[in-house]
Amino acid sequence: MLRSLEAISAYRQGDSSVIDKYDWLRLIVSAEERIVNLERITSISELTQANPVLDYVERTLEILNDLPVSFWIREVLEDVLIWSETAKGGTIRERIRWQESGINLFVHNIGSGELYARYIGERYGEMSYRHKIIYTLISTHGLVGQYIRGEVVFRENHNLTELVNAGYLTSEELTRLLVPLNRCIMAGVSEELWSTVASETREIITAIASGEEPEERTYIKRLERLRAGCIQEGESFHLALSRIESETELSAALTPLDDLTLWYVEAALQDFSVEEFIKVLLISLHGMIECSGLNSETAIKSIADRAKWEQGNVVRHLSFEPLMNDMYYDYKGVKKLNVYKKRMIEQYLRHMNWDACLQGDSGDSPHLRYRLEQKAGLDNTVFFTFEFSQAAEKLIEFCIEAEKSPLYEKAVLMLFDLFGLRRDAYDRFHNEETYLQDMNSSGDYKKVILEYIVGSQVVDIGPGGGILLDLIEEQLPEVHAVGIDISSNVIEALEKRKRMEGRSWGVVKGDALNLGQDVEPGSVDTVIFSSILHELFSYVDFEGSRFNPATVKAALKSAYDVLSPGGRIIIRDGIMTEPENQVRRIRFLEEDGMQWLSRYAEDFKGRKISYVVVAENEVSMSINDAMEFLYTYTWGEEAYIHEVQEQFGYFTPSQYESMIRETLDNDAEFLVNKHYLQEGYSEALTGRIVFMDETGNPVTLPDSTCLIVIEKPSRIRSSI
Repeated sequence: MLRSLEAISAYRQGDSSVIDKYDWLRLIVSAEERIVNLERITSISELTQANPVLDYVERTLEILNDLPVSFWIREVLEDVLIWSETAKGGTIRERIRWQESGINLFVHNIGSGELYARYIGERYGEMSYRHKIIYTLISTHGLVGQYIRGEVVFRENHNLTELVNAGYLTSEELTRLLVPLNRCIMAGVSEELWSTVASETREIITAIASGEEPEERTYIKRLERLRAGCIQEGESFHLALSRIESETELSAALTPLDDLTLWYVEAALQDFSVEEFIKVLLISLHGMIECSGLNSETAIKSIADRAKWEQGNVVRHLSFEPLMNDMYYDYKGVKKLNVYKKRMIEQYLRHMNWDACLQGDSGDSPHLRYRLEQKAGLDNTVFFTFEFSQAAEKLIEFCIEAEKSPLYEKAVLMLFDLFGLRRDAYDRFHNEETYLQDMNSSGDYKKVILEYIVGSQVVDIGPGGGILLDLIEEQLPEVHAVGIDISSNVIEALEKRKRMEGRSWGVVKGDALNLGQDVEPGSVDTVIFSSILHELFSYVDFEGSRFNPATVKAALKSAYDVLSPGGRIIIRDGIMTEPENQVRRIRFLEEDGMQWLSRYAEDFKGRKISYVVVAENEVSMSINDAMEFLYTYTWGEEAYIHEVQEQFGYFTPSQYESMIRETLDNDAEFLVNKHYLQEGYSEALTGRIVFMDETGNPVTLPDSTCLIVIEKPSRIRSSI
């Protein structure tokens, strides 16, 4: 076993004296900051109880220990691996001293090399050939992988080639060192990563060892590398880039990329669109050029500017590490994107045109602007992030805390007001992914809709996670389905899934109350409202109020207007029971049941919920108030803050029919008009309540769901 692995093992077993024997180990284990790429971390809070740098170093050493390499290669690579992450270690006081003395702690491969050189200088006075080889390998540690990711340019590996040119190593020896070293580095992240890039890594190492620089990459190729993860997840990168290139001249604007290293780009910007990503690059590059004092038109292409670059007097490193660290937080123990900040940044960038980006305009938002900064003694490195006003930061913190309570909706609306955003109540922010998964889990209940679809052009209003779109595509291949939703979150998620899964259905961001803006009248054969009309009724402020029946009427009229003759509207949604004056009793079998009801009656926004306590843990209330409460009770605490905003049952069956006939002037024909208890409600309430009539006899739950199919008369029928 490697001596370094024995040292780590001894330390983990409680032998703290071992850190006095090994400077590299002392630096790593004494780290008071957690410096790590959040891209591959699942929980930020876990970092406070762990040392991810030590864990990573140990994994790389374990891989080296098992590789079939010669003794001298194993010995050299062991020294490289134990020192390559030391710039992430040390106490806060030590790190301040290092930075003041000029060690670059923010470009970790360079900083670790500088720490190793200082260690060798203190111990041996000067470096031997072997020390210089190790120093060079530490200083270029990880650059091959970062070249593949697009973060660095090929010439950053020049010092490795110089080992051959200076006679320190032969080309073959350098190759024999670099291949296992990069395997340890990449497989230490994941074996899957190594297997994915192993072939390309060997090609790049061959080019480095031979001194033959690969064909110069265009800025498009580099951007493609920087977006590799997004492209793998279905991003239409080239289509988006072509659209941007038609609007502005990117080639000249991105010239500085030719000589610039970019750190943490993918980790910081992977959740933003291609357009937003390019805009951030442009404003950061403009700021970088100003920091360097370069010619803004030629960047570092002039002889004078090239000389500055060679001497290290201009910015060579652009780091997005501060932005990465600012974009994530833990939600229920899992790392989550701070979607509040993301939405604010999106809004900020949306209002910034291409000319403003090229000129480094800071925008006119009083609550958000970008910031570029340099650290003392690090003239060659610039850090980019977005800076929120104190009011915005506090409000975002409040939103994160309010996620745990009914205050959440109010907090989000205040955030919308502060930044002038749309008041889109469908944007569920932190739990949108869970919400869409829940919607998809109801797929079996929605299959009944397929029986009533006619024609080849179908619109699904409020498609949620897209389960109905999938069902239509799979079971009705002759039908082209389009989902229309007002939520940016839903549209983004569906577009990404469509590309990843190769789906044929489409999605459009649009307003259900005005479908004519996005759909040609008479072009749709079937319009589907599956569990969406109650959300329109509950959330949309129509004619000055929410919970307004006129909202449902407007949606149905909008749908009817885009239908072709003979086309259909299919409604699957909540229903109220009639006669409405029936009384039901609920006996709670859970200790907190009464508290749930009391809280619900106070928080529910749809109407006044009334009940009478008739016994311990038992209440009497109207049948429709009882069911409205139980719909939320079945969902549980996670959904509570949203469910109290929604009224699931808003018409009785006869009221529904009357409303439709009135709205459509008795023009439509009812093909189906039925209601039933949706499967799952009874099961979800078993063991939690007893549902009884007003005399105390157990009864079944009333119907929860309606299925209504109406048809627009054909021209032939309407002319008779």
